[in-house]
Amino acid sequence: MYKVLEVKTSAELWSFVLFPDRLYKGCKQYVPALHSDQVRTLTRSASLEYCKRRMWLAYDGLKVVGRICAIINPRYNERYGTKRIRFGWFDCINDVEVARLLIGAAEDWARQEGMTEIHGPLSYNTLGKQGMLVEGYENIPPFNCLYNYPYYNDLMTALGFEKECDWVQYKIVANHGVPDKARRVAKLVEERYNLHFGSLDELRKDRELVKKFFRVYSDSFSETVYNFIPFTDAEIEEEAASSARFISDKASCVLFDEHDEIVAFGISFPSISEALQKAKGSLFPFGWWYLRKALKDYTVTDLMINGAVPEWQNKGVSAVYYKEMADKAAKIGNRWAISNPQIESNSAVNIWNSYEHDPYMRRRCYIKKIGE
Repeated sequence: MYKVLEVKTSAELWSFVLFPDRLYKGCKQYVPALHSDQVRTLTRSASLEYCKRRMWLAYDGLKVVGRICAIINPRYNERYGTKRIRFGWFDCINDVEVARLLIGAAEDWARQEGMTEIHGPLSYNTLGKQGMLVEGYENIPPFNCLYNYPYYNDLMTALGFEKECDWVQYKIVANHGVPDKARRVAKLVEERYNLHFGSLDELRKDRELVKKFFRVYSDSFSETVYNFIPFTDAEIEEEAASSARFISDKASCVLFDEHDEIVAFGISFPSISEALQKAKGSLFPFGWWYLRKALKDYTVTDLMINGAVPEWQNKGVSAVYYKEMADKAAKIGNRWAISNPQIESNSAVNIWNSYEHDPYMRRRCYIKKIGE
């Protein structure tokens, strides 16, 4: 007989965080998040200044068999004119009754709050992990992406969920450079607008400039990324503090205009997925060493964010920073790059047609109406 109880205590929170490690034990593709990061995100995230969230665990006797976090983001609902609750941190054994109880707990709360739809898996905002894996189970995901067993999608279908959207990811050959035509276009655009590249190593030393960078990032995607929610100042501060240390000139670039205003950017990190697998959720005793070693190995990189500020979009500047990143990839021995999830309907995914690439992963956001 299964039961679902809300997470209330510190011990229950740790059970919530640790459950996936047991569920995915022996799975070669699963990448565990650092436990301390998960606790911080669930309890002290800047997004909790405006989001509401509740968490539940499913039990079979004393054994945890599932978990879910439900989130109400009022800024999202106001921006898009919806009354939606989102679910994330969803994991459970292959039993539809466990999934039903977990989703049911989220829906009960949603009704109390006047919500009419539920969708996910999503985090507080687009900075978090989102999208249930539906293709590419044989591959190891980037550290900022979810992994799940194939049966999760069967559970969603059985519970009446339908597809809201899909994100796609590609594995790109990174060290073949860009076509000559793209290189010529990049040169023409760079000269026409008097553009130049700045140093990210220098940029990250300036806290205010780092925060400005993330404000530009937020503005760049506010109208083009599906379900995007512009970041608050607190979220920008938090993201700047956590990400800046990983950004370097070796695999990333930032493009400026003649007035030293940010025009566009391409940010890549060395893949740390295998290091996180070895760390098993903890920096100690050896997790920090695995991560430190991984951050020096650029054989595989994760393409984190690429974009241009709104007033520079559709002017060809993407050719400039893609050329720069391709040249850097060749210098640092980068063989493969894994793209960040992109909505399948976004024409920007066509950029990968200029490179040797293969489908890598597809992930889905599910949605359904909440009954009375």
